[in-house]
Amino acid sequence: MTTRPPTPSRRTLLRAMAALPASAALMGELPGTALAAAPPSGSATRYTIVPFLNSNDGTVNVYQSDDATDFRLLKSSAYTPPSSRIRDASVLKHTDGFYYLTYTTHTWQDVSTTIGFARSSDRANWTFLYDYTVPIANLSRAWAPEWFVDSDGSVNVIVSCSLTSNEWIFTPYRLRATNSALTAWSSPVALSGIGANHIDTYLVKSGSTYHAFTKNETTKYIEYATASSLNGPYTISRTGDWAGWGSYREGPSVIQLDNGGWRIFFDGYGDGSYYYSDSYDTFATWSAPTALPVISGTARHFTVVKETVSGGPSPARNVTRSFRSANYTTRYWQNQSSLLNLPVVTGSSTSAEKAASTFTVVAGLADPSGCSFRDSSGAYLRHWDFRARFDAHDGTSTFAKDATFIARTGTSSGSIRWESYNYPGRYLRHYDYQLRVDPADGTELFRQDSSFVPVTAWA
Repeated sequence: MTTRPPTPSRRTLLRAMAALPASAALMGELPGTALAAAPPSGSATRYTIVPFLNSNDGTVNVYQSDDATDFRLLKSSAYTPPSSRIRDASVLKHTDGFYYLTYTTHTWQDVSTTIGFARSSDRANWTFLYDYTVPIANLSRAWAPEWFVDSDGSVNVIVSCSLTSNEWIFTPYRLRATNSALTAWSSPVALSGIGANHIDTYLVKSGSTYHAFTKNETTKYIEYATASSLNGPYTISRTGDWAGWGSYREGPSVIQLDNGGWRIFFDGYGDGSYYYSDSYDTFATWSAPTALPVISGTARHFTVVKETVSGGPSPARNVTRSFRSANYTTRYWQNQSSLLNLPVVTGSSTSAEKAASTFTVVAGLADPSGCSFRDSSGAYLRHWDFRARFDAHDGTSTFAKDATFIARTGTSSGSIRWESYNYPGRYLRHYDYQLRVDPADGTELFRQDSSFVPVTAWA
């Protein structure tokens, strides 16, 4: 088992809350934190990205994740277009069941009046469709096309275009698909209000409001604008380092998570990292940017498609189970003096050891879509200092959240990964045969260490 750096303790986080209002402290969470949420039982949330590579703009990799953080490689070099260049790929799941890419067809140095299109049935194997010449007079460059599906079902591409009169001043234009095959497009219309000198404009709609995230090419900050109609006029209301993301940021992509919050991904090309940041007050404030594990430094400019797919874990409730490590198959969860450890358990183990390795799975104390685990004394598995332990339920909401875990798909058949309900992105995992709640680091070892198989109870 690989040694890992220590993680900050729960008490450390709670000390940081000393200056917070009492109501925030009683919740046991920092302002702006979110709760993990599960898709319907037997289903899983799947996020897919198709970035080009920092080392190669001639191909794209495909990655997927079930929590929008821990992205795993689905296929490397999944698509190489005839032009031998693909940058800024945006991915769409269309109503016909196919996945579509649109992308920049040339390097940043080249004059490029086309955007490319490709299609896939499985996200791993892509077929070139066509290059489309954007019909704008005196066009110099058509870059960073981004899919946007409006609430009326219309499919649009927002593309950043510059003219020969000033080839480095970009303006966002809207193209609307005029057929379901996505092969015919309306005349380009500039998005009013965002104006020139903005690139990588990405749109989402919440309620009746269109929200635009767009890079200012002079300041290199991602700005924020809103409008009541798709074509605008947009009002840019946030400029500079308004969200705390820093400068030399580009390629924003925004999705809504299962828990209702919003996540933005962006390319930190100035420092070679790729970041995400979350908002739980509809874009007013954002969490500190965090580098995506594994793909940061490898992936470049991408967008995200989110789906609910079948085949997710559906753990039974109100049953007794034992939990076997997926990668240490003789070791099981066991309550040892109120701490959850991972000793070897066999048929020759004592009755007391078998009883200590048997738990009742119940609906989550804080959310019935999750699970909680009770031992024979009635104590519940919960995290404290990010260490897994068993305590009597004290009736507080903090305890209920600490004792609730969301089932995610594990690494082997029948295995489950248990995500902390009140610390999304942290998973129950074994470390030196102790059970902890640690942040996913994107490695295969972590995924194996955090995968457990529910089996027939020892007792």
